[in-house]
Amino acid sequence: MHPISILLLGLAMSTDAFAAAIGKGAAMGRPRVRDALRTGLVFGVVEGLTPLIGWLLGAGASSLIEAWDHWIAFVLLLALGLHMIHKALHEEAPEDPGKAQGRGLWGLALAGLATSIDALAVGVGLAFVDVNILVVSAVIGLCTFVMVSAGVLAGRAVGQLVGRWAEIVGGLVLIVVGAMIVYEHVYA
Repeated sequence: MHPISILLLGLAMSTDAFAAAIGKGAAMGRPRVRDALRTGLVFGVVEGLTPLIGWLLGAGASSLIEAWDHWIAFVLLLALGLHMIHKALHEEAPEDPGKAQGRGLWGLALAGLATSIDALAVGVGLAFVDVNILVVSAVIGLCTFVMVSAGVLAGRAVGQLVGRWAEIVGGLVLIVVGAMIVYEHVYA
């Protein structure tokens, strides 16, 4: 695989995570650079591992994964999005917007997993191509790290402008990303 193709693949695999990161950053209120880098690191590690796992699963499970990957991603993103909306509508605003809930390691990992299901399927497909999967996984993880870190910081500006509604917007973004994944797999 050509290095430019690997880079483009890495950027393409990170777009869902970038959209989710904007919503996450908006929901955080005023995330610091440390928060953005932490979120980017978790998403990047998860996104970098999923193609490797997919590659290891290989041909035997490819039809099963390809048949369900978009539905799994949709359900996870729908659940996360609905949770964010519910939280925004029913919980008290935190005293310090920078301490918004839902930034725990497991919550970030789950969000990262939800946006990387397609990378799992890509990994399965790469099992049939002459490619160094470790390089591809590293590039995907690095692209995701950069895109998510930037997305969280971009979300900060959105969060300061729209306040509490930012979490609702973030939840809606996750739901739309999930719906787009299903649409792309079913109709494209």
